[in-house]
Amino acid sequence: MTTPDDLEVIAVVEAALLKRWPESRIEPSLVRIAALVDALGSPELSYPTIHVGGTNGKTSTARMIDSLFRELDYRTGRFTSPHLESILERISINGESIPAEGFIAAYNDIALYLDLIDSRQPHPISFFEAITALAFVAFAEFPVDIGIIEVGMGGEWDATNVVASAVSVILPIGLDHTEYLGETIEEIALTKSGIIKPESHVVLAAQEPEVAKILMAKIAEVAAIPNRMGVEFSVAHRAIAVGGQLISIHGVHGEYSDIFLPLHGAHQAENAAVALATVEAFAGVKLDDDLVRNAFLKVKSPGRLEILHRDPTVIIDAAHNPHGAKALANTLRTEFDFESLFGILASMGDKDVLGILRELEPVIDRLVVTQSSSPRALSVDKLFDLAVKIFGADRVFKEPDLRGAITYSMEQATLLNQVSDGISAVVISGSVVTAGEARTILRKISVNEGGEK
Repeated sequence: MTTPDDLEVIAVVEAALLKRWPESRIEPSLVRIAALVDALGSPELSYPTIHVGGTNGKTSTARMIDSLFRELDYRTGRFTSPHLESILERISINGESIPAEGFIAAYNDIALYLDLIDSRQPHPISFFEAITALAFVAFAEFPVDIGIIEVGMGGEWDATNVVASAVSVILPIGLDHTEYLGETIEEIALTKSGIIKPESHVVLAAQEPEVAKILMAKIAEVAAIPNRMGVEFSVAHRAIAVGGQLISIHGVHGEYSDIFLPLHGAHQAENAAVALATVEAFAGVKLDDDLVRNAFLKVKSPGRLEILHRDPTVIIDAAHNPHGAKALANTLRTEFDFESLFGILASMGDKDVLGILRELEPVIDRLVVTQSSSPRALSVDKLFDLAVKIFGADRVFKEPDLRGAITYSMEQATLLNQVSDGISAVVISGSVVTAGEARTILRKISVNEGGEK
């Protein structure tokens, strides 16, 4: 159990880490992280790893891979980013956030080494490099049987790319972080292909033709073994079900039917197929059907098309780029039967906000723009001006803070539900930070409605 003293120490540790270069600031190089893990005794090499890259779907897929391995009785370590509400979420041990005392102990193990490497490098260790090393150490000390490591940004020079992965996973690649990864999808694909290791297995989600060509060229160059969506594996069948979907998967080593996935969206079905192919590639055999069903039945993906309130229905989704917004819009259109939708959007200033707005416009009836607490957040006024260009002035409203936007939208949806036979709902999106802060706000609203103190 996390004590108040633990929380205080965690806050101090997080503050120390945040004084370093933020995640949004990159100096592309593996020199610093390589020196750091070498000084720490290369903990990332003490267990086999699955390396998960791509543009969207990484965290959901990593969670599915984790669940499958745990059902196989592996002790798992999962590293994902960014977090929704607590920094502890980034480092998962056997499906649960790392205990506070474990996080503190791992930080104490690396703290002096951070200062040592800082003193020897022209650029200091960044926040993401430090938290990556912390995760590697935590997994080695637990210890885990397998590490599931999500790429932070890009691939080739991402801090996680010091692992010697048994399987590399590349989810759909789109335009994002163009200031670092390249202005074209081909340049981004080349950078992300850098996680593919010689003679390893590679699992590829469905890709644009120009991306697939680059990835396959890299696979051939390093003599890796490809497992491709639509070729070696696929989603064989998908049907919408209450609380999620029922899917069948044509796997790398066999067929799997009647899998209930408690997540919404065709993209999550594809993520499930990728996750299953990943574990099959690692194991080299067909998995037990009941094991697979049990593993997917237990999957959760907080902040991804997550329903957090009823009456009115409130959905949060961490879509932060046009590709993610498109998946969100498609799911809202095909799997929910809302008469009207209030959208709440709070985006980062360095994202393709117009692209996000264009994808959401066909499914959102009224849009409330606001901003999160992130220093990278796009201001309400700038977001409002962009939204008016896409939605028109009569469909866009603005609230200065996220709490006000949620309260207003829920009140409006409730009023409509009282005078209409249809159902009005609220969807909150724009960034992972937005999703995390919305979760906290909605939890407090639910507690107040329940009459608790």
